Amino acid sequence: MTTRLISPASPAHFYALRLLPGQEVLSQLRDFIQQHQLQAGWIAGCTGSLTDVALRYAAKEETTLLNGKFEVTSLSGTLELTGEHLHLSVADKNGNLIGGHMMPGCTVRTTLELILGELTSLSFSRQPCPASGYEELVVTSR
Repeated sequence: MTTRLISPASPAHFYALRLLPGQEVLSQLRDFIQQHQLQAGWIAGCTGSLTDVALRYAAKEETTLLNGKFEVTSLSGTLELTGEHLHLSVADKNGNLIGGHMMPGCTVRTTLELILGELTSLSFSRQPCPASGYEELVVTSR
């Protein structure tokens, strides 16, 4: 028997921002989250390009660093005051796709245009999950 955790519905606010060439993505997102005190955020949309890509692949501990010209094809995940859980997919100059868990070290090439959402009546946190062995999302009402 599988149990799913379902949270109550929540209104949302949206923010639009653009990261500039040379900016490191995670540090900029973390600064934005702290500045706006977002408690239950998510990436609603993202487009842009990167020169440096830092990914952790499934079931691996180490970070893989890539350098070149990459188009962001997808960035998704959740954001909260104490952290984030983001997955990134990029395409290289030949259109080859690669993706994984986004790690610190991703650098904007020309632009990174983001729409962030926040569920205004909820809070996200991370707690150890005995089923997965990782710290996983916990959703609570504010």
